[in-house]
Amino acid sequence: MSKVERSKRIDGPVIGAGTNSNSSFRLDRRDAKLAGVCGGIANYFDVDAFWVRLGFAAGTIIGFGSLVLVYIAIALIAD
Repeated sequence: MSKVERSKRIDGPVIGAGTNSNSSFRLDRRDAKLAGVCGGIANYFDVDAFWVRLGFAAGTIIGFGSLVLVYIAIALIAD
């Protein structure tokens, strides 16, 4: 393998690359618990929805409920 081929090779996942052909954010109603916001974020960043939900839960507790407003805003604005 030449130096050029090696420099173009990417090892590991690229965060934010996603597997969708369009890289726009959409709510994921199939993987939804409430409105599909966490599922949509997980699809966009190509991570498991569990980790996004855990982050939202922790952020809501730590931020005294402020992420609930962010969640509602995303649910109303997206899609």
